[in-house]
Amino acid sequence: MTDNPVIVAVRRTPIGTTGGVFRNLGVADLAAPVLRVLAEAVSDVVVGEIVLGNIRGPGGNPARLAGLAAGVGVEVPAVSVDRQCGSGMAALEYAFHKCRSVPGLVLAGGVQAASTQPVTIWPEGHPRAGESFTKAPFAPTGFEDPELGIAADVLAERCGITRERQDRYAIRSHLRAVTAQRAGVFDEEIVEVAGQSRDQRPREGFTIERLARFRPVFRAGGTVTAANSCGVNDGAAAVAMVDHATWRSLGIPGAEVLSLCSVGCVPAWPGWGIVPAVERALELAGIDIGQVDVVEFNEAFAAQVLACADGLGIDETRICIEGGAIALGHPWAASGAVIATRLFSQIMRRGSGIGLGAIAIGGGQGTAMVVRHLDH
Repeated sequence: MTDNPVIVAVRRTPIGTTGGVFRNLGVADLAAPVLRVLAEAVSDVVVGEIVLGNIRGPGGNPARLAGLAAGVGVEVPAVSVDRQCGSGMAALEYAFHKCRSVPGLVLAGGVQAASTQPVTIWPEGHPRAGESFTKAPFAPTGFEDPELGIAADVLAERCGITRERQDRYAIRSHLRAVTAQRAGVFDEEIVEVAGQSRDQRPREGFTIERLARFRPVFRAGGTVTAANSCGVNDGAAAVAMVDHATWRSLGIPGAEVLSLCSVGCVPAWPGWGIVPAVERALELAGIDIGQVDVVEFNEAFAAQVLACADGLGIDETRICIEGGAIALGHPWAASGAVIATRLFSQIMRRGSGIGLGAIAIGGGQGTAMVVRHLDH
């Protein structure tokens, strides 16, 4: 017998570009429809808790706000977590340990309403008084704390990731996402919100010549551009996770969570966090990388994903075979849960297999998870 929790359902919103289709929606507007549909999908089990990742949002407890708006029940407690870009997967990590200790159902995921997040102004007396707050400190004095784009650029240089290779990876991400979108691959996992049911960002028609015209955006002579990086996006995603015994009673297929863990790395190399996180997650799961069938890494920057792929010895073409964040978008705190959603969808369609998902985090951290298809 195992005590590994099982994901039994997933849902996400379409991913919108900041200032785009969800420009007037807040965190509850995005997360509540996802939570409502998930609760209905597993209606045989009472929801025990809601946990959502959120950053730079309205404050308070967005998970509670979304849970009440979803009508899940006033008696259901909720907690919000902040691990920056890893917040959505941190919520799943919370649910993973909760389900190993308390029987029942946890709804876990993340939400980012970047279009409507509050603007914070530095106060009087601060060296930047009156200016808007744009970046939180990810590391204290004594540690390097670079802008994430600059860090990706430096990582590309140190790891020998060329501009052309980054551009080709970005083109592939968009092509794969457009192909999947046209085939209706995302339809079952998407909850319509505000009349929208399709991801806004994927673009067709990108060529290596077209991407070559984009200029470096973070430093002169760099290789990271707006075209080979993710966007800033709005969206929400969540999973329904239950303890193993509850899963058996449901009699439905699911994705057993073999491991889900977070690690730290050097703050100056935040994009590298995927490497030690994956190594640890595979070790805990007792799985070799060669046994993995589906790989989903958060594509914050092509440079960073490619450096991590090389560091792990993974063929880059195995990553995000239906398009990743460069094409679909990176709704910060939701992205870890989007990765889990994509893993679940793919191994459910396969009817078998092992999935590996990971995300790098500002400040030098990474979170990774390993899941395995379970038949009923």
